[in-house]
Amino acid sequence: MPEMDLLPATRRALLHRIATAQAEGRAPSLVGAVVRDGLPVWTHGRGLVGGQPPTTDTQYRIGSLTKTFVAVLVLRLRDEGRLDLADPLGTHLPAAPPDTAALTVAQLLAHTAGLASETPAPWWERTDGGCRPELADVLDADGVKHPAGRVFHYSNPGFALLGALVEQLRGKPLEQVLAEEITGPLGMTRTSLLPQAPHADGWAVHPWADVLLPEPATDTGRMAPAGQLWSTVDDLCRFAAFLAKGDPAVLPEATLAQMRTPAAPMDGPVWDLTYGLGMQLKNDHGRLLAGHTGSMPGFLCTLWVCPAEGLGGVVLANTTSGIPIGALGADLVRITAEHEPRIPDAWAPLETYDPALLELTGPWYWGPGGIAIRLGAEGELNLGPLTGSGRSSRLKAQADGTWLGLEGYYTGETLRVVRDAAGAVTHLDLGSFVLTRQPYGSDTVPGGVDPLGWRGGPA
Repeated sequence: MPEMDLLPATRRALLHRIATAQAEGRAPSLVGAVVRDGLPVWTHGRGLVGGQPPTTDTQYRIGSLTKTFVAVLVLRLRDEGRLDLADPLGTHLPAAPPDTAALTVAQLLAHTAGLASETPAPWWERTDGGCRPELADVLDADGVKHPAGRVFHYSNPGFALLGALVEQLRGKPLEQVLAEEITGPLGMTRTSLLPQAPHADGWAVHPWADVLLPEPATDTGRMAPAGQLWSTVDDLCRFAAFLAKGDPAVLPEATLAQMRTPAAPMDGPVWDLTYGLGMQLKNDHGRLLAGHTGSMPGFLCTLWVCPAEGLGGVVLANTTSGIPIGALGADLVRITAEHEPRIPDAWAPLETYDPALLELTGPWYWGPGGIAIRLGAEGELNLGPLTGSGRSSRLKAQADGTWLGLEGYYTGETLRVVRDAAGAVTHLDLGSFVLTRQPYGSDTVPGGVDPLGWRGGPA
Protein backbone atom coordinates (compact mmCIF):
# COMPACT_ATOMS: atom_id res chain seq x y z
CA MET A 1 0.00 0.00 0.00
CA PRO A 2 1.34 3.50 -0.81
CA GLU A 3 2.09 5.42 2.37
CA MET A 4 4.30 8.23 1.10
CA ASP A 5 1.20 10.26 0.27
CA LEU A 6 0.73 10.93 3.99
CA LEU A 7 3.13 12.94 6.11
CA PRO A 8 5.23 11.08 8.69
CA ALA A 9 3.43 12.82 11.56
CA THR A 10 0.07 11.72 10.15
CA ARG A 11 1.20 8.12 9.78
CA ARG A 12 2.54 8.07 13.33
CA ALA A 13 -0.70 9.51 14.74
CA LEU A 14 -2.72 6.89 12.88
CA LEU A 15 -0.42 4.10 14.07
CA HIS A 16 -0.63 5.35 17.65
CA ARG A 17 -4.43 5.35 17.48
CA ILE A 18 -4.84 1.76 16.29
CA ALA A 19 -1.96 0.48 18.44
CA THR A 20 -3.61 1.98 21.51
CA ALA A 21 -6.98 0.52 20.53
CA GLN A 22 -5.54 -2.95 19.99
CA ALA A 23 -3.61 -2.92 23.26
CA GLU A 24 -6.29 -1.40 25.46
CA GLY A 25 -9.06 -3.40 23.78
CA ARG A 26 -6.96 -6.59 24.01
CA ALA A 27 -7.77 -7.62 20.44
CA PRO A 28 -5.81 -10.63 19.13
CA SER A 29 -5.34 -8.70 15.91
CA LEU A 30 -6.48 -5.51 14.22
CA VAL A 31 -5.98 -3.92 10.79
CA GLY A 32 -6.73 -0.28 9.97
CA ALA A 33 -6.69 1.69 6.73
CA VAL A 34 -7.30 5.19 5.39
CA VAL A 35 -8.66 5.88 1.90
CA ARG A 36 -8.17 9.27 0.30
CA ASP A 37 -9.69 10.29 -3.04
CA GLY A 38 -10.50 6.66 -3.81
CA LEU A 39 -7.11 5.13 -3.02
CA PRO A 40 -5.69 3.52 0.13
CA VAL A 41 -2.93 5.78 1.46
CA TRP A 42 -2.22 4.15 4.83
CA THR A 43 -2.67 0.68 6.33
CA HIS A 44 -1.24 -1.07 9.35
CA GLY A 45 -1.85 -4.29 11.24
CA ARG A 46 -1.32 -5.07 14.92
CA GLY A 47 -1.25 -8.37 16.76
CA LEU A 48 -0.95 -11.80 15.16
CA VAL A 49 -2.97 -14.08 12.90
CA GLY A 50 -1.48 -17.55 12.58
CA GLY A 51 1.76 -16.31 14.16
CA GLN A 52 2.18 -13.44 11.67
CA PRO A 53 0.99 -9.82 11.63
CA PRO A 54 -2.30 -9.47 9.74
CA THR A 55 -2.13 -8.00 6.27
CA THR A 56 -4.51 -6.16 4.01
CA ASP A 57 -5.34 -9.55 2.45
CA THR A 58 -6.35 -11.22 5.74
CA GLN A 59 -10.07 -11.98 5.79
CA TYR A 60 -12.20 -10.97 8.77
CA ARG A 61 -15.92 -11.30 9.30
CA ILE A 62 -17.52 -7.89 8.72
CA GLY A 63 -20.89 -8.44 10.44
CA SER A 64 -23.53 -5.81 9.79
CA LEU A 65 -21.53 -4.03 7.13
CA THR A 66 -23.11 -6.84 5.08
CA LYS A 67 -26.35 -4.85 5.30
CA THR A 68 -24.91 -2.06 3.18
CA PHE A 69 -24.07 -4.57 0.45
CA VAL A 70 -27.64 -5.85 0.54
CA ALA A 71 -28.98 -2.29 0.44
CA VAL A 72 -26.90 -1.58 -2.67
CA LEU A 73 -28.51 -4.59 -4.36
CA VAL A 74 -31.99 -3.35 -3.42
CA LEU A 75 -31.27 0.15 -4.75
CA ARG A 76 -30.02 -1.38 -7.99
CA LEU A 77 -33.41 -3.07 -8.36
CA ARG A 78 -35.09 0.26 -7.67
CA ASP A 79 -32.95 2.08 -10.25
CA GLU A 80 -33.82 -0.62 -12.80
CA GLY A 81 -37.53 -0.10 -12.16
CA ARG A 82 -38.00 -3.59 -10.72
CA LEU A 83 -39.44 -2.16 -7.49
CA ASP A 84 -40.30 1.09 -5.75
CA LEU A 85 -39.10 1.89 -2.26
CA ALA A 86 -42.73 2.53 -1.31
CA ASP A 87 -43.80 -0.96 -2.43
CA PRO A 88 -45.12 -3.32 0.25
CA LEU A 89 -42.75 -6.23 0.77
CA GLY A 90 -45.49 -8.76 0.01
CA THR A 91 -45.86 -7.36 -3.50
CA HIS A 92 -42.52 -8.92 -4.45
CA LEU A 93 -41.92 -11.57 -1.77
CA PRO A 94 -44.91 -13.91 -1.41
CA ALA A 95 -43.06 -15.97 1.24
CA ALA A 96 -42.76 -12.99 3.58
CA PRO A 97 -44.25 -13.62 7.04
CA PRO A 98 -47.86 -12.32 7.05
CA ASP A 99 -47.19 -9.55 9.57
CA THR A 100 -44.45 -8.14 7.31
CA ALA A 101 -46.20 -8.18 3.94
CA ALA A 102 -47.46 -4.59 4.25
CA LEU A 103 -44.13 -3.13 5.35
CA THR A 104 -42.44 -1.05 2.69
CA VAL A 105 -39.02 -1.67 1.23
CA ALA A 106 -37.89 1.76 2.46
CA GLN A 107 -38.99 1.00 6.02
CA LEU A 108 -36.96 -2.20 6.04
CA LEU A 109 -33.90 -0.42 4.64
CA ALA A 110 -34.13 2.34 7.27
CA HIS A 111 -35.01 0.07 10.23
CA THR A 112 -38.33 1.88 10.69
CA ALA A 113 -40.51 -1.15 9.96
CA GLY A 114 -40.96 -1.82 13.67
CA LEU A 115 -39.66 -5.39 13.53
CA ALA A 116 -37.90 -7.21 16.37
CA SER A 117 -34.16 -6.65 16.66
CA GLU A 118 -33.38 -10.37 16.73
CA THR A 119 -34.81 -13.73 15.70
CA PRO A 120 -36.52 -16.11 18.11
CA ALA A 121 -34.10 -18.17 20.21
CA PRO A 122 -31.53 -19.61 19.89
CA TRP A 123 -29.09 -16.73 19.35
CA TRP A 124 -28.82 -16.64 15.55
CA GLU A 125 -25.22 -15.36 15.41
CA ARG A 126 -23.83 -18.47 17.17
CA THR A 127 -26.11 -21.18 15.74
CA ASP A 128 -26.34 -22.85 12.39
CA GLY A 129 -28.82 -21.48 9.89
CA GLY A 130 -30.50 -24.87 9.81
CA CYS A 131 -32.23 -23.85 13.04
CA ARG A 132 -34.50 -21.59 10.97
CA PRO A 133 -34.78 -23.15 7.50
CA GLU A 134 -37.77 -21.12 6.28
CA LEU A 135 -38.10 -17.38 5.89
CA ALA A 136 -41.02 -17.39 8.32
CA ASP A 137 -38.66 -18.74 11.00
CA VAL A 138 -36.71 -15.48 11.31
CA LEU A 139 -39.62 -13.88 13.23
CA ASP A 140 -42.09 -15.24 15.76
CA ALA A 141 -45.68 -14.20 16.52
CA ASP A 142 -44.33 -11.24 18.50
CA GLY A 143 -42.04 -10.11 15.72
CA VAL A 144 -43.62 -6.69 15.22
CA LYS A 145 -42.61 -4.42 18.11
CA HIS A 146 -43.62 -0.92 16.92
CA PRO A 147 -46.03 0.72 14.45
CA ALA A 148 -44.40 0.85 11.03
CA GLY A 149 -42.73 4.13 10.14
CA ARG A 150 -42.89 5.65 13.63
CA VAL A 151 -39.54 4.89 15.27
CA PHE A 152 -36.08 3.64 14.47
CA HIS A 153 -35.67 0.09 15.79
CA TYR A 154 -32.67 -1.82 14.43
CA SER A 155 -33.75 -5.16 12.98
CA ASN A 156 -31.53 -8.00 11.82
CA PRO A 157 -34.54 -10.07 10.60
CA GLY A 158 -35.58 -7.07 8.50
CA PHE A 159 -32.44 -7.43 6.40
CA ALA A 160 -32.95 -11.18 6.16
CA LEU A 161 -36.22 -10.29 4.43
CA LEU A 162 -34.45 -7.82 2.11
CA GLY A 163 -31.88 -10.47 1.17
CA ALA A 164 -34.72 -12.86 0.34
CA LEU A 165 -36.32 -10.10 -1.73
CA VAL A 166 -33.14 -9.75 -3.79
CA GLU A 167 -32.99 -13.51 -4.34
CA GLN A 168 -36.67 -13.58 -5.34
CA LEU A 169 -36.37 -10.84 -7.95
CA ARG A 170 -33.02 -11.96 -9.33
CA GLY A 171 -33.84 -15.68 -9.24
CA LYS A 172 -30.35 -16.43 -7.93
CA PRO A 173 -28.66 -17.08 -4.56
CA LEU A 174 -27.48 -13.98 -2.73
CA GLU A 175 -23.81 -14.91 -3.03
CA GLN A 176 -24.10 -15.11 -6.81
CA VAL A 177 -25.90 -11.76 -7.02
CA LEU A 178 -23.24 -10.13 -4.83
CA ALA A 179 -20.48 -11.47 -7.07
CA GLU A 180 -22.16 -10.40 -10.29
CA GLU A 181 -23.36 -6.98 -9.20
CA ILE A 182 -20.93 -5.66 -6.57
CA THR A 183 -17.78 -7.58 -5.75
CA GLY A 184 -17.00 -8.57 -9.34
CA PRO A 185 -17.41 -5.10 -10.89
CA LEU A 186 -15.46 -3.47 -8.03
CA GLY A 187 -12.61 -6.01 -8.15
CA MET A 188 -13.31 -7.30 -4.63
CA THR A 189 -11.90 -10.80 -5.04
CA ARG A 190 -11.65 -11.60 -1.32
CA THR A 191 -15.22 -10.94 -0.15
CA SER A 192 -17.34 -14.03 0.43
CA LEU A 193 -20.15 -15.49 2.52
CA LEU A 194 -17.85 -18.12 4.04
CA PRO A 195 -14.21 -17.69 5.12
CA GLN A 196 -11.39 -18.23 2.65
CA ALA A 197 -7.75 -18.57 3.66
CA PRO A 198 -5.88 -16.60 4.76
CA HIS A 199 -8.43 -15.52 7.35
CA ALA A 200 -8.47 -14.61 11.02
CA ASP A 201 -10.17 -16.84 13.57
CA GLY A 202 -12.76 -15.25 15.81
CA TRP A 203 -11.97 -14.98 19.52
CA ALA A 204 -13.67 -13.94 22.74
CA VAL A 205 -11.30 -12.38 25.29
CA HIS A 206 -11.99 -13.13 28.95
CA PRO A 207 -13.08 -9.92 30.71
CA TRP A 208 -10.81 -10.49 33.72
CA ALA A 209 -7.85 -12.41 32.28
CA ASP A 210 -5.73 -12.31 29.14
CA VAL A 211 -7.02 -15.64 27.82
CA LEU A 212 -9.01 -16.53 24.72
CA LEU A 213 -12.04 -18.61 23.79
CA PRO A 214 -12.67 -19.50 20.12
CA GLU A 215 -15.97 -18.30 18.66
CA PRO A 216 -17.90 -20.45 16.16
CA ALA A 217 -17.75 -19.44 12.48
CA THR A 218 -21.35 -20.39 11.70
CA ASP A 219 -23.21 -20.32 8.40
CA THR A 220 -26.29 -18.37 9.46
CA GLY A 221 -28.44 -19.38 6.49
CA ARG A 222 -31.50 -17.18 6.09
CA MET A 223 -29.91 -14.58 8.36
CA ALA A 224 -26.80 -14.22 6.17
CA PRO A 225 -27.93 -10.83 4.73
CA ALA A 226 -27.77 -9.39 8.24
CA GLY A 227 -24.10 -10.14 8.93
CA GLN A 228 -22.54 -13.10 7.14
CA LEU A 229 -19.90 -11.59 4.87
CA TRP A 230 -16.12 -11.92 5.25
CA SER A 231 -13.77 -9.42 3.63
CA THR A 232 -10.32 -7.84 3.72
CA VAL A 233 -8.94 -4.33 4.09
CA ASP A 234 -7.96 -4.36 0.41
CA ASP A 235 -11.53 -5.14 -0.64
CA LEU A 236 -13.15 -2.75 1.82
CA CYS A 237 -10.95 0.11 0.62
CA ARG A 238 -12.43 -0.50 -2.81
CA PHE A 239 -15.92 -0.58 -1.33
CA ALA A 240 -15.26 2.65 0.57
CA ALA A 241 -14.15 4.38 -2.63
CA PHE A 242 -17.37 3.23 -4.28
CA LEU A 243 -19.60 4.40 -1.40
CA ALA A 244 -18.03 7.85 -1.54
CA LYS A 245 -18.22 8.49 -5.29
CA GLY A 246 -20.25 5.76 -6.94
CA ASP A 247 -19.36 3.57 -9.88
CA PRO A 248 -21.41 3.36 -13.10
CA ALA A 249 -21.03 -0.44 -13.06
CA VAL A 250 -22.78 -0.66 -9.67
CA LEU A 251 -24.64 2.50 -8.57
CA PRO A 252 -24.37 6.18 -9.53
CA GLU A 253 -23.32 8.77 -6.98
CA ALA A 254 -26.85 10.24 -6.93
CA THR A 255 -28.31 6.98 -5.65
CA LEU A 256 -25.59 6.66 -3.02
CA ALA A 257 -26.34 10.23 -1.93
CA GLN A 258 -29.93 9.14 -1.38
CA MET A 259 -28.71 6.21 0.71
CA ARG A 260 -26.65 8.66 2.79
CA THR A 261 -29.69 10.86 3.49
CA PRO A 262 -31.28 10.36 6.94
CA ALA A 263 -34.38 8.20 6.57
CA ALA A 264 -35.04 7.38 10.22
CA PRO A 265 -36.38 9.72 12.92
CA MET A 266 -33.63 11.58 14.76
CA ASP A 267 -33.47 11.66 18.52
CA GLY A 268 -33.60 15.36 19.36
CA PRO A 269 -32.34 18.44 17.47
CA VAL A 270 -28.68 17.41 17.68
CA TRP A 271 -27.78 13.98 16.43
CA ASP A 272 -24.72 11.80 16.70
CA LEU A 273 -25.86 8.65 14.90
CA THR A 274 -28.84 8.04 12.63
CA TYR A 275 -29.69 5.84 9.64
CA GLY A 276 -30.22 6.27 5.92
CA LEU A 277 -31.10 3.50 3.47
CA GLY A 278 -28.82 0.66 4.55
CA MET A 279 -26.18 3.03 5.87
CA GLN A 280 -25.40 4.33 9.33
CA LEU A 281 -24.81 8.09 9.40
CA LYS A 282 -22.51 9.60 12.00
CA ASN A 283 -22.05 13.23 12.96
CA ASP A 284 -18.45 13.21 14.21
CA HIS A 285 -17.90 16.71 15.63
CA GLY A 286 -19.54 18.25 12.56
CA ARG A 287 -17.92 15.87 10.08
CA LEU A 288 -20.64 13.85 8.35
CA LEU A 289 -19.72 10.18 7.89
CA ALA A 290 -21.62 7.36 6.19
CA GLY A 291 -20.99 3.62 6.28
CA HIS A 292 -21.61 0.89 8.82
CA THR A 293 -20.21 -0.83 11.84
CA GLY A 294 -20.35 -4.60 12.20
CA SER A 295 -20.04 -7.25 14.85
CA MET A 296 -20.37 -11.01 14.94
CA PRO A 297 -19.09 -13.34 17.65
CA GLY A 298 -15.30 -13.05 17.38
CA PHE A 299 -15.20 -10.04 15.06
CA LEU A 300 -15.65 -6.27 14.88
CA CYS A 301 -15.65 -4.03 11.80
CA THR A 302 -16.22 -0.44 10.75
CA LEU A 303 -16.16 1.44 7.47
CA TRP A 304 -16.81 5.19 7.27
CA VAL A 305 -16.58 7.54 4.32
CA CYS A 306 -16.63 11.33 4.32
CA PRO A 307 -17.40 12.31 0.71
CA ALA A 308 -17.00 16.01 1.46
CA GLU A 309 -13.33 15.49 2.37
CA GLY A 310 -12.62 12.53 0.08
CA LEU A 311 -11.68 10.34 3.05
CA GLY A 312 -12.56 6.91 4.38
CA GLY A 313 -11.55 4.78 7.34
CA VAL A 314 -11.64 0.98 7.66
CA VAL A 315 -10.94 -1.15 10.75
CA LEU A 316 -11.16 -4.95 11.15
CA ALA A 317 -10.53 -6.86 14.39
CA ASN A 318 -11.01 -10.44 15.58
CA THR A 319 -12.50 -9.95 19.01
CA THR A 320 -16.10 -10.15 20.18
CA SER A 321 -15.92 -6.96 22.24
CA GLY A 322 -13.59 -4.45 23.87
CA ILE A 323 -13.01 -1.92 21.08
CA PRO A 324 -15.35 1.03 20.35
CA ILE A 325 -15.07 0.16 16.69
CA GLY A 326 -17.23 2.94 15.24
CA ALA A 327 -15.35 5.66 17.10
CA LEU A 328 -12.01 4.13 16.08
CA GLY A 329 -12.88 4.20 12.38
CA ALA A 330 -14.11 7.78 12.70
CA ASP A 331 -10.86 8.73 14.44
CA LEU A 332 -8.82 7.53 11.46
CA VAL A 333 -10.79 9.91 9.23
CA ARG A 334 -10.54 12.75 11.76
CA ILE A 335 -6.79 12.37 12.33
CA THR A 336 -6.07 12.44 8.61
CA ALA A 337 -8.36 15.41 8.01
CA GLU A 338 -6.89 17.42 10.87
CA HIS A 339 -3.25 16.65 10.07
CA GLU A 340 -3.67 17.14 6.33
CA PRO A 341 -6.69 19.29 5.46
CA ARG A 342 -7.93 18.72 1.96
CA ILE A 343 -6.40 21.16 -0.52
CA PRO A 344 -9.18 22.51 -2.75
CA ASP A 345 -8.99 22.15 -6.49
CA ALA A 346 -7.59 25.18 -8.27
CA TRP A 347 -10.26 27.57 -9.47
CA ALA A 348 -10.68 27.81 -13.22
CA PRO A 349 -13.26 29.57 -15.37
CA LEU A 350 -15.92 27.56 -17.17
CA GLU A 351 -14.87 26.31 -20.57
CA THR A 352 -18.42 26.60 -21.94
CA TYR A 353 -21.67 27.99 -20.59
CA ASP A 354 -25.08 29.17 -21.76
CA PRO A 355 -25.03 33.00 -21.75
CA ALA A 356 -28.83 33.03 -21.30
CA LEU A 357 -28.37 31.62 -17.81
CA LEU A 358 -26.52 34.72 -16.63
CA GLU A 359 -29.81 36.64 -16.42
CA LEU A 360 -30.90 34.18 -13.71
CA THR A 361 -27.84 34.69 -11.53
CA GLY A 362 -27.27 37.24 -8.80
CA PRO A 363 -29.45 38.47 -5.92
CA TRP A 364 -33.13 37.65 -5.63
CA TYR A 365 -35.55 38.24 -2.78
CA TRP A 366 -38.25 36.12 -1.21
CA GLY A 367 -40.09 38.93 0.53
CA PRO A 368 -37.31 40.78 2.39
CA GLY A 369 -35.00 37.76 2.52
CA GLY A 370 -31.99 37.77 0.20
CA ILE A 371 -31.22 34.74 -2.00
CA ALA A 372 -28.22 34.34 -4.31
CA ILE A 373 -28.23 32.24 -7.47
CA ARG A 374 -24.92 31.28 -9.03
CA LEU A 375 -24.12 29.32 -12.18
CA GLY A 376 -22.45 25.99 -11.37
CA ALA A 377 -19.68 24.18 -13.22
CA GLU A 378 -22.04 21.56 -14.64
CA GLY A 379 -24.63 24.04 -15.86
CA GLU A 380 -26.74 23.76 -12.70
CA LEU A 381 -27.94 26.69 -10.64
CA ASN A 382 -26.72 26.94 -7.05
CA LEU A 383 -29.25 28.62 -4.77
CA GLY A 384 -28.43 29.79 -1.26
CA PRO A 385 -28.78 32.65 1.21
CA LEU A 386 -27.34 35.97 0.17
CA THR A 387 -25.75 36.27 3.60
CA GLY A 388 -25.56 34.03 6.66
CA SER A 389 -27.19 30.62 6.77
CA GLY A 390 -30.40 29.38 5.22
CA ARG A 391 -31.90 27.02 2.69
CA SER A 392 -29.61 25.93 -0.12
CA SER A 393 -29.93 23.63 -3.10
CA ARG A 394 -28.57 22.84 -6.50
CA LEU A 395 -31.14 23.12 -9.29
CA LYS A 396 -30.97 20.95 -12.40
CA ALA A 397 -32.38 22.05 -15.77
CA GLN A 398 -35.37 20.07 -17.04
CA ALA A 399 -36.48 19.51 -20.63
CA ASP A 400 -39.57 21.74 -20.20
CA GLY A 401 -37.50 24.77 -19.18
CA THR A 402 -38.06 24.40 -15.44
CA TRP A 403 -35.44 23.62 -12.80
CA LEU A 404 -35.60 20.77 -10.28
CA GLY A 405 -34.33 21.13 -6.71
CA LEU A 406 -31.80 18.45 -5.76
CA GLU A 407 -31.11 19.02 -2.07
CA GLY A 408 -32.48 20.01 1.30
CA TYR A 409 -35.81 21.79 1.63
CA TYR A 410 -36.11 22.17 -2.15
CA THR A 411 -35.50 18.52 -3.06
CA GLY A 412 -38.00 17.66 -5.79
CA GLU A 413 -39.43 21.18 -5.91
CA THR A 414 -39.75 23.07 -9.20
CA LEU A 415 -38.40 26.51 -10.04
CA ARG A 416 -40.16 28.24 -12.96
CA VAL A 417 -38.81 31.27 -14.79
CA VAL A 418 -41.69 33.68 -15.45
CA ARG A 419 -41.34 36.18 -18.32
CA ASP A 420 -43.40 39.10 -19.62
CA ALA A 421 -44.73 39.46 -23.14
CA ALA A 422 -41.37 40.82 -24.31
CA GLY A 423 -39.52 37.81 -22.90
CA ALA A 424 -37.91 39.59 -19.96
CA VAL A 425 -37.76 37.73 -16.66
CA THR A 426 -40.24 39.24 -14.19
CA HIS A 427 -39.80 36.79 -11.31
CA LEU A 428 -39.04 33.23 -10.34
CA ASP A 429 -41.61 30.84 -8.89
CA LEU A 430 -39.99 28.31 -6.55
CA GLY A 431 -42.69 25.95 -5.32
CA SER A 432 -45.08 28.96 -5.06
CA PHE A 433 -42.44 31.21 -3.45
CA VAL A 434 -42.14 34.30 -5.65
CA LEU A 435 -38.55 35.54 -5.99
CA THR A 436 -38.12 39.12 -7.23
CA ARG A 437 -35.13 41.32 -7.97
CA GLN A 438 -36.12 43.81 -5.25
CA PRO A 439 -37.56 43.07 -1.80
CA TYR A 440 -41.32 42.75 -2.38
CA GLY A 441 -40.57 44.31 -5.72
CA SER A 442 -43.37 43.05 -7.94
CA ASP A 443 -47.14 43.03 -8.18
CA THR A 444 -46.82 39.30 -8.66
CA VAL A 445 -46.10 38.84 -4.93
CA PRO A 446 -48.97 36.80 -3.43
CA GLY A 447 -51.20 39.01 -1.29
CA GLY A 448 -50.01 42.12 -3.12
CA VAL A 449 -47.72 44.90 -1.97
CA ASP A 450 -48.92 47.88 0.05
CA PRO A 451 -49.41 50.76 -2.43
CA LEU A 452 -47.50 53.17 -0.18
CA GLY A 453 -44.45 50.92 -0.34
CA TRP A 454 -41.58 50.98 2.13
CA ARG A 455 -41.64 53.64 4.82
CA GLY A 456 -39.91 54.75 7.99
CA GLY A 457 -41.04 53.86 11.48
CA PRO A 458 -43.99 55.58 13.21
CA ALA A 459 -43.42 59.14 14.38
